[in-house]
Amino acid sequence: MPTLPSRPYEQRRIAESFGADAERYDRTRPPYPDELISRISTAAPGPELADVGCGTGTATRQFQQAGCRVLGIEPDERMAGYARSRGLQVETATFEDWEPAGRRFDAVVAGTSWHWVDPVAGAAKAARILRPGGLLAAFWHVPEPPTAAAGALAATVRRLLPDAPFDLTPQPGRTPLDGYQLLLDKAVQGIREAGGFGEPEQWQIRWERRYTRAEWLDQLPTSGLLTRLPPEPLAEVLDAVGAALDDSFVVPYTTVAVVGKRLSQPRGFR
Repeated sequence: MPTLPSRPYEQRRIAESFGADAERYDRTRPPYPDELISRISTAAPGPELADVGCGTGTATRQFQQAGCRVLGIEPDERMAGYARSRGLQVETATFEDWEPAGRRFDAVVAGTSWHWVDPVAGAAKAARILRPGGLLAAFWHVPEPPTAAAGALAATVRRLLPDAPFDLTPQPGRTPLDGYQLLLDKAVQGIREAGGFGEPEQWQIRWERRYTRAEWLDQLPTSGLLTRLPPEPLAEVLDAVGAALDDSFVVPYTTVAVVGKRLSQPRGFR
């Protein structure tokens, strides 16, 4: 399972590298479960949402389809530009530096992006722009790829990128969800330290997606460790992983969310 750095939000060169192939990112990254989108949009006190690190707008479009009005906030202009080309409203900035200009929201959401935000500063900013009862909802996909493919990826990345900040090596007795627990714990602690929220909740939704070998290899270059690889080493990674995959296979997913509710009368809010 991935072992993540304790402060991933400091890895800005990775955080701002996904726009290298925005079209591939948008085409291959899976959407979020309808159950999660519905639960967040229903629990929010109104339809105004801010989507932090919206990327190409996958979650933004899903929330729009659920009846929400969404403003995207994205630090990578290439990703933001792609989202705008799809008709979305996006402002280019890191969330920490973004200027809300007095605007208030009913939910602040972050799909597979909150680990690139300082967890305390980000939660404090969310509390300032949320209406009473508004939600801060950060969520991630946790895939469980075939064991042999995960091992081939880890071994090849370890050889080609020995100084990589992420360790992909599978650990005996640990599940993919265990590897993401650091992200969840950091998000929870950030919400607690920021003040202005009730006790954060953690949600989990299990689902599956079938892939062909070609489909899995098509999405692999959008992962943070591979976005900056030159063509030859990237091809080496894809060859190694492809050799470990069947022609077709099912990947179980858990979509996990950390959700904090903005207090009407905040205690300890700073």
